[in-house]
Amino acid sequence: VQLQASGGGSVQTGGSLRLSCAASGSTFRISIMGWYRQAPGKQREWVADITNGGNTNYADSVTGRFTISRDNAKNIVYLQMNSLKPEDTATYYCNARKYRDSYWGQGTLVTVSS
Repeated sequence: VQLQASGGGSVQTGGSLRLSCAASGSTFRISIMGWYRQAPGKQREWVADITNGGNTNYADSVTGRFTISRDNAKNIVYLQMNSLKPEDTATYYCNARKYRDSYWGQGTLVTVSS
């Protein structure tokens, strides 16, 4: 499974961005897709995930501001990020889980300025 993330960029506080992650290759039986982020000098942290049935989960820090969605037919997962804050600045990575394996995209940088 290969994951290609896009959509990062620079915005001001309160702005919005939409991240996309397209899965290719052996995508059959991908179960959960999600987003993680890693800020400079910090560990990677989980942001949100979505099952192939559409059930979603969010970290407390993004609940109410971020929305994860998924197009199963196209094998794309999205992360709509609204009301962005400087503390959301990080490299965002998409993740896909298939059976016991976990796959990562290359990361896309989001910078939020105050």
